[in-house]
Amino acid sequence: MDSAILTRRGFIKTTGAAAAIVSLLPGCSQPAEVEIEDEAVIIEEDDAVDVTDSYEETDLALELVDAYELPLGSVLHAAEGNWIPVTSVGKAAAPMVFASALSLSSGNLYEVIPSPITASPNMVIYDIRCSDELFAWVEASTVTREWVLYAAAFADGELASDASALWQGDANWDPPGFAVSGKTVIWQVRPSTSGDKTAESSYCYLWKYGSTSAVAVVESPGRFACPPSVSNGIVTLAPRVRPEDGVYYGVTSYLLENDLKTMVDRIVFPASVRPFQCCRVGERIVTSIEASYDSGGLLGKMGTYIKDGSNGFVRLSREPVCGSCGHGDLVITKSRASYFTMDVAQKSYAILSATDRCVDYGEYPARSGECSSFVTYATVKDSNEGYPSYVSVRNYSFQQE
Repeated sequence: MDSAILTRRGFIKTTGAAAAIVSLLPGCSQPAEVEIEDEAVIIEEDDAVDVTDSYEETDLALELVDAYELPLGSVLHAAEGNWIPVTSVGKAAAPMVFASALSLSSGNLYEVIPSPITASPNMVIYDIRCSDELFAWVEASTVTREWVLYAAAFADGELASDASALWQGDANWDPPGFAVSGKTVIWQVRPSTSGDKTAESSYCYLWKYGSTSAVAVVESPGRFACPPSVSNGIVTLAPRVRPEDGVYYGVTSYLLENDLKTMVDRIVFPASVRPFQCCRVGERIVTSIEASYDSGGLLGKMGTYIKDGSNGFVRLSREPVCGSCGHGDLVITKSRASYFTMDVAQKSYAILSATDRCVDYGEYPARSGECSSFVTYATVKDSNEGYPSYVSVRNYSFQQE
């Protein structure tokens, strides 16, 4: 195995170096026409457009292209292209889970990693992501909570190179939130809330296929609020900012092409308000808040918020279940048993209902941020016996002009 693994000793050295690289976060460059604010955004109820009150309900701007049935227990994960990573239930007690990939063009499900490759007992495949060119996965111990992040080239439903071990951690560090785009893996190393490193900073790292090492790109003085999201060449993160003033999260979009050195946009949320998920759709940051806070104005209230440039904010006042996605002006957000599709330019919305007989187990998107098609998956009950029967996958095209 071609290993680029970093030991715990190497990790400690690297975090010291990372601080030197990324401590100048507020000084990152940005396009001249974009103004990046450092102050927390406080808005009142009347300062945001409420979708259900102000938008017109219209026909759905999505068309069902394909529908597939996968084996029970399949879980799809967000991806940007034709291949969707799937964690599948093992055929026996060991391994418990194996990694697969679904081709949206054919509907075929391919076994990619049949079992963990880490030479350690009690390891399982914990999480996976992929692009059409790269496959990345985390293996974690069910006993010690140690973990390793791997990546390998990917083509035609199988690994196309030896695996590279990008990072490893113990129980003091959470398994990483990560994303894959093209030939790049972006991941976060965050201290566990129950370990011995709770006072340590978190770091976001970037690795490109073929490189012998990763690059530390963003520091958060504390835990990132949510995992990274990649949308059409832009990475959106939610690091802690202004640590000298309190707990403030800055949802920030960065250009991927220059290793996140350039900030494109940012929203600094009110004190102690923690974003649940964040991404970028078209030219807009989309952030969801899963709880209501006692302060912070409207951005401290539960819901999904779309930053619409100089037009302020658009709000969907529904409890967010997961992150958002979409295409251009169309933003899609899940709310319980249905999806809201919101056209910010046309000021309209439509409802996409969940798959029949899936409400008990839920339906979720397999996309994040800007995407070329909208993909959902759901565990469906048998119509006669009422027990879980299979996983339904739906693939929709966008009908925007």
